[in-house]
Amino acid sequence: MRVCTVNYSVLRHLWFVIEQTQASVLLGFSDAELIQQLLRQVEQDKLLTGEETNTMKAYIHSRVPLIRDLAHARLA
Repeated sequence: MRVCTVNYSVLRHLWFVIEQTQASVLLGFSDAELIQQLLRQVEQDKLLTGEETNTMKAYIHSRVPLIRDLAHARLA
């Protein structure tokens, strides 16, 4: 089984997108909507293969609680 990884610049861009998105927007989405929205924003700026897109989707899914915690902290 081959493991697909996403390069560092794509991950860095994802976290840039998260930081630039208003906290209220991040908190307003359901988990599925949040994942799709973030993935869509990253794909607008970075060309991803199908495998990279799937890996990125799984990565974002695994980080949803952290993303929401960061958004809550920004509102406080």
